[in-house]
Amino acid sequence: MHTINTTNADLEPLSPDLPLPASDLATWREAIAAAVVPLEIQAKPGTTFAGHIRSSAVDGVGVYELLTTAHTVRRTPKLISKDDSQFYKLSLQLSGRGILEQDGRRAELGPGDLAIYDTHRPYALHFPEPSRTMVMVIPREPVELTAEQIARVTATCFSSDRGFGRLINPFFVELCNSIEQLPGAYGARLVHSALDLMVTMLAHELDTRSGGPSSPTGSLHREIREYILNHLGDETMTPASIAAAHFVSLRYLYTIFAEEGETISAWVRARRLEHIRRDLVDPIYAQRPVSWVAGRWGLHDAAHFSRLFKAEYGESPSVYRRQRLAGGSLAA
Repeated sequence: MHTINTTNADLEPLSPDLPLPASDLATWREAIAAAVVPLEIQAKPGTTFAGHIRSSAVDGVGVYELLTTAHTVRRTPKLISKDDSQFYKLSLQLSGRGILEQDGRRAELGPGDLAIYDTHRPYALHFPEPSRTMVMVIPREPVELTAEQIARVTATCFSSDRGFGRLINPFFVELCNSIEQLPGAYGARLVHSALDLMVTMLAHELDTRSGGPSSPTGSLHREIREYILNHLGDETMTPASIAAAHFVSLRYLYTIFAEEGETISAWVRARRLEHIRRDLVDPIYAQRPVSWVAGRWGLHDAAHFSRLFKAEYGESPSVYRRQRLAGGSLAA
């Protein structure tokens, strides 16, 4: 776990236990840029900025708790490069108020509310008063929704007092409260559960906006993806069998995925590799052979699987597993 501090009397009512070594706004900007992505950060006019951050990195996902005085954050077009790594950020307001703007939408967040945004497009966050927030920085790859789908729900307030938020948001609150424990052996399981809950909430919102299961194309695409995820362990699953199961032609199936810039085979392969990767670093499966883990998700040809895995993650599956399970830690 890493801690970065800037302090000022303005923050003392927010957290009497805030560490006291002094720093300034420039140091905070540098620390945030190094930890997350470059941002424009400005203190509220007439105030002096102060902040404190705690963080953990678990299996490629960054989890941050931020205590700050009033300020504004902007991710401007000039700060975004096409070569940047692409992340989603989930923001959970724990105290104070936050206002998120992206994609023409504006979400006002109170304690317990959360929202998602995309670091590869401009956004702004306004904190008009001292705030405590949790931010999860999530690589795009493990999120089982497309970039187009995510773009439809950015800057949307998921309230803690209605809908799925009543069930899901408290999990994220407790995740933040346990940030010191996340680098432990089972932290990755908690983070993966959080990502699954997030996707469930977003998918439900997408269905609600499209009019539910009766909406044709979008609903069919989600139904097909759900079918694939439920049958990843079936090595006999092919594009043809998927098309047949949904009473559509193979050409139409290819078209659905091509409209979002991908192929169905690549999407299935990526989902299988991601689930295998998760299981390889899960201590529950530590005694299982790599081949068993791969076969669990439909890849039974050991040599073929090893090539695919190394091409995707840069290491053989056995080396990848050994390095991340060494010492019982799953921190990345």
